[in-house]
Amino acid sequence: MLTVEGLCELKGYKCALLGNAEDEVTNCYTGDLLSDVMGNAEEGSVLITIQAHKNTIAVASLVGIRAVVLCNGRTSPEDMRKAAKDEGVTIIETKDNQFSASWKIAGLLGLK
Repeated sequence: MLTVEGLCELKGYKCALLGNAEDEVTNCYTGDLLSDVMGNAEEGSVLITIQAHKNTIAVASLVGIRAVVLCNGRTSPEDMRKAAKDEGVTIIETKDNQFSASWKIAGLLGLK
């Protein structure tokens, strides 16, 4: 079982805000178009994206996404972290690109 806390332990991944540490992650979804994420991501997923703003958290909350991984060295602004705290969504930051992050997380989930 992979938890959001487990994602935070990946080498090169920084937990900018820990939501519900024991939430189970069951899938991952990579996307930057938030309407696509709303229509296609599964509840229990981790969202891998470059969209570093509070609307990303609104979509994550709506869908039931457990964590958002911000790629390419993007950092979460204060309003995004506040929204994530309010909704219990974890924010993780990495210098990895979206492909590398997707590959690593899919491997942890046994999806390769």
